[in-house]
Amino acid sequence: MNRKVYIVYYVYTVVTGVTLAIFYSKHARERMVLRGISTKEIEDAIKMGSKQIQKPDKLLSNYRYFCVVYKRIGENTYIITVKPR
Repeated sequence: MNRKVYIVYYVYTVVTGVTLAIFYSKHARERMVLRGISTKEIEDAIKMGSKQIQKPDKLLSNYRYFCVVYKRIGENTYIITVKPR
């Protein structure tokens, strides 16, 4: 059985007053630990990084020295992996 396990963090945005859920895959968490990237840096990358579209429905956000690959489903954000630029 191939099931993905996600760790969820809730982010409250002060500007909009909405709580957003960010789900991290096990693979993404392992890469974050390996590369010394915090959850705050991931949030900043999603908010402020330059965006690219990866087919079919993934987004890449380039920020500082790393790139976040993620997917948006509704208001939830699913982090797939984090890779160096």
